[in-house]
Amino acid sequence: MKKTYKIEVDCANCANLVEEEVKKVAGVKDAAVVFMTQKMKVEFEEGSDPEAVMAAALKAAKKVEPDFEILD
Repeated sequence: MKKTYKIEVDCANCANLVEEEVKKVAGVKDAAVVFMTQKMKVEFEEGSDPEAVMAAALKAAKKVEPDFEILD
């Protein structure tokens, strides 16, 4: 399953750092963070709970970018 989220990230480098961290989260098959559109596309592994995965992804992202937010 794939889902796109509106996000808030301050710079292109921060977007790259967030993308790297989100890809490491259990349940994430792939992720792409696009600074210009302020969107993050996440592909979930089969059988994973998207809400739990995104909570872990937000926590991981905030480690490298404290201002990072998922808006929806």
